[in-house]
Formats: sequence, C-alpha cells, structure tokens
Amino acid sequence: MAITKEISRLEHSRIKLTVTVDREEVRARYDETVSGYRKTLQIPGFRKGKVPTDVLERKLGDTLKGEVLGKIIESSLTGIMEDEGFPKENHPLPYSTPELEGEPSLDLASDLSFSVVYDAMPPVTLGAWKGLEAEIPEAALTDEDINRELEAIRERNAIVLDKDDDAPAEKGDVVTVNYAEISDSGELIEGSAREDFVFTLGSGHNIFHFDDEVLGMKKGETRDIEKSYPDGFEDPALAGKTKKIRVSLTALKEKNLPELDDDLAQDVDEKFETLEDLKQSLRDRMTRALENQIRVLKVNRILEKIMETTPLEIPESMIRVELDSRWRNFARQYHTTVEQMDAIMAVSGGTEGIKEQWRPDVIRALHSRLIVDALIRELGFDASEEELEAEYGKIAESGNLPLEDVKKYYSEDTAQTYLKEDIKEQKVFDLLIAENKFISGPARNYLDLMENNG
Repeated sequence: MAITKEISRLEHSRIKLTVTVDREEVRARYDETVSGYRKTLQIPGFRKGKVPTDVLERKLGDTLKGEVLGKIIESSLTGIMEDEGFPKENHPLPYSTPELEGEPSLDLASDLSFSVVYDAMPPVTLGAWKGLEAEIPEAALTDEDINRELEAIRERNAIVLDKDDDAPAEKGDVVTVNYAEISDSGELIEGSAREDFVFTLGSGHNIFHFDDEVLGMKKGETRDIEKSYPDGFEDPALAGKTKKIRVSLTALKEKNLPELDDDLAQDVDEKFETLEDLKQSLRDRMTRALENQIRVLKVNRILEKIMETTPLEIPESMIRVELDSRWRNFARQYHTTVEQMDAIMAVSGGTEGIKEQWRPDVIRALHSRLIVDALIRELGFDASEEELEAEYGKIAESGNLPLEDVKKYYSEDTAQTYLKEDIKEQKVFDLLIAENKFISGPARNYLDLMENNG
C-alpha cells in the first residue's frame, strides 16, 4: 500500500501517528469494494453482477465510502505495525487501542489522511545509578518473634468446634455473619449486603472492622451498629465517615488450640522430632526472610534515588491496568469478587475514590519497574540455560517438589518467560547493591519491618 507516515510524541508518553494514503491506492480499494458488491448485490431490475456502478453508488451512498474508509484505516495501521522497520518504541502498548482523531472522510480525488493517538512505552534516559548512598534500618530476629510464629502455628493447627447456642462470641472465635449497611431509617442499602462471611473475631479481616461490636453476640442474634472511622483510617473508603451496619451472627465456633510440645512439632512436619527442631527451622526460615527483606529495602532505596534523576511520564493506560490489578487483589483479600466489592464500595464513596488514593504509589511502582527494564537492556542481561537449571533446583528444594515437576511447569512459554525476567531482575538488583553504599539507620523490630516494608 502506497502510504507515508509521520510520528509525533505527545505528553504522557502518547503518540500521534498521522498516515497519508495515496489517492490512487484509495481509488483502487474503492473500486475493489464496488466490484465485490456488483458480484453479490441483488437489485430489482438488474441481473446479478450487472448492476451499473452509478446505480450501486446511489443505492449504498455514504455507507460504501464508510466501509472503504474503515478498511483502508485498518489495513494501513496493520501494515505499519507489522513492518519490522517501524521502531518498537513507537508501537502502542498492548492495552492501549489507537483512537481515531477527528472524523476523516473519503475523497476519491485526493489523498486520504488520518491520525490516531495511543499510549506507547515511555522512553527512559537513565540518570546516575552507581555511587549512590541510602539509609537502611537495622533489625534482628528475637525470641519474641519466634514465639509469635509458634502461636500462629497453634492457630493453624487448632480444632474448630461449634459453641453452645447461648454462648457469647469471644475474641479468637470463628464467626459467620450476614451484614449490610442501613440508612438512618433502618432500611437496607441496596447492593451492600453480604451473606455467610467467615472471619476470626479480633483479626480485623472484615471490610467494616466491626470485631468489637460483634463481641458478646450469640448465634441467631442481630445488631444494628454505628461505627465511626478516623480521618487517617487504613481504608480510604471509610476514612472520616460514620457507617450504620446491621450484623447477624449465623454461626459461632471456637478454636481448641494444641499444646506447644513435641507432638505439635511432629504434626507440623514429620521431619521434626522435637519442639526445638521446629523452633530452629522457624529461626532459619525467618532469618532468611529478614535477609530478603533487607535486600528488597536496599534495592527500593536505590531505585528511589535513581528515580530522582530519571523522570518519566507514565502512560494513563499503564496506570489503569495496574490499578485494576490491585483492585482485584483487594477483593481477594476480603474473600469476595470484584463485582461484590464494587457494589459494597458504591455506597461508601465508590471504587474510583479508592483507586485515586492508590494512584501515587502505583505511579512510583511503574516508574521503578521501567527503570529496572531499562537497566536490563543497557547492561545486556539475559537468563542462560544454566541459570534456569539452577533456578529450577532452588524452586524444587524450597517447595519440597520433584525437580521434574518443576521443569514440566516451566516448560510452558509464559511461565518460563516470567522466570527468565525474574533472573534478569535479580542480576540488576545484585549490581545495584554492589555498586552503591548503605548506611545503618534507626533500629526496627522484625514484625514492623516485615509488615510495613521498612
């Protein structure tokens, strides 16, 4: 196809692609389409295939030109994007559909020009990434941390039994509730109801955090509660608001915790003979987790420094996809679907309000990710077959899995691609840690460091 193209970079990593198609090509595509209709269209008074062109044009009018216009635009864009000479950095992102600018029209006597706008991968010009300095908090594993993990193991190995019908709900009980928001007049607010929601009382693992209000309730009891949330509440959809909620307790169970002894250790894993064996295993695992967290903090601190000298304009479509992904994870956290969470949040300020709160963190995460990708390209890092084999071994060992099962899983193209990307990222992280300086910051306890990412 005889076409020319012009590329313009707009704000926020958007591209405007202007395409011009030679009028002879336009005419040829038009005649081709007309010929196709003449062969198939049946018009009273004319034999099939013998309809004059002028009659056909009067009959179909602008519909014919619109169809030709659509075909030319589609084939032109496809040809441009499939051309190996078209720079990769000018391709649209997978989740950014080119949008037609204006309303181009087909004039058979003139060249056809049209423009589309879309998001592209932002160009990255790396700032300094060596010789930087960052502060990292100090942290150490304590006996208190080990004991807390042992209590969590007791919880996971507890036997759950029904409580008596007249027994009150207590902290640590497993409760099943139905709940919904209610209006000032006591009417249920449509779309806010949730049935058969199960959680451990005192864990806070429910959207409205009504643990304290459920304390003392008995099976079959319903309470209308009013709960106010401070301005700085962890859930931005509830911060600074007061909610009225109707809660019905439909099932109540208590946990029978096992003794902290050698028998528990053996129940956890047959490789443990004594409680001390279990404790040592926990200490080893938690020490590795702390070391990994310190490594993550070092990488993040250096990437924050690099971001200061590597400004980027993140495309809106990229931000939107990441926000949607986090929203799905948020719904899973509360054991619900995206649709149910949307309905619940619709009466609490809406989904978009929460996503807007997340937006700055998402932009920082994407900024960081693009810098890492640029470093991988600049340094020419790749994942060799030997490195893949080594990684298979680590995965098999850490998960206590047969090596052949791990290899079979990663024989799938998508899974192996993700693993290769992870290997390349770890090479970048190793280099960032080696080429930069870290100084000790204030001491932090293990739990705080692990839960709040430093």
